[in-house]
Amino acid sequence: MQSPNRCESHQQYMRFAIELARQNLEAPFGAILVDGRTGKTVAEGINRWRENPVLHGEMDAILKLVQSTDDIPWSQLTLYTTAEPCCMCMGAILWTGIGSVVFGTSIATLTQLGWKQIQISAAEVLRHCPSARCELLPGVLEEECDALFRTAQRTGQ
Repeated sequence: MQSPNRCESHQQYMRFAIELARQNLEAPFGAILVDGRTGKTVAEGINRWRENPVLHGEMDAILKLVQSTDDIPWSQLTLYTTAEPCCMCMGAILWTGIGSVVFGTSIATLTQLGWKQIQISAAEVLRHCPSARCELLPGVLEEECDALFRTAQRTGQ
């Protein structure tokens, strides 16, 4: 079981990812990368699919970090994202060696809400990469994240 302080910090970082996601209410996928050694946010991203169809929030954050530094402690990073990473993003997470992923809304919930998704869970992608060392923590501020996606669907954006 996680300590209360660790849980509170997960919520704090997820709130930041939610605020980022509000920059694109059409596709509210926000992501941040946090250095576990310092607690510092080292990169952030939002879904920018209109610019490039592969710029999901997670991919945007990963690419920004790559462009900003050569010395990246990938295994020490935690990625916080408003929704469960799709199989493309999860593949990139595993290839980079990011140590943990914390997410809000699940792919199953996104599908229920009418979002087009490849219905392969992040855990399933992880299972097929036995050499990967990545911890998944689902459901952090899930209701708040779900609300972002419900609102985007209701407004028709």
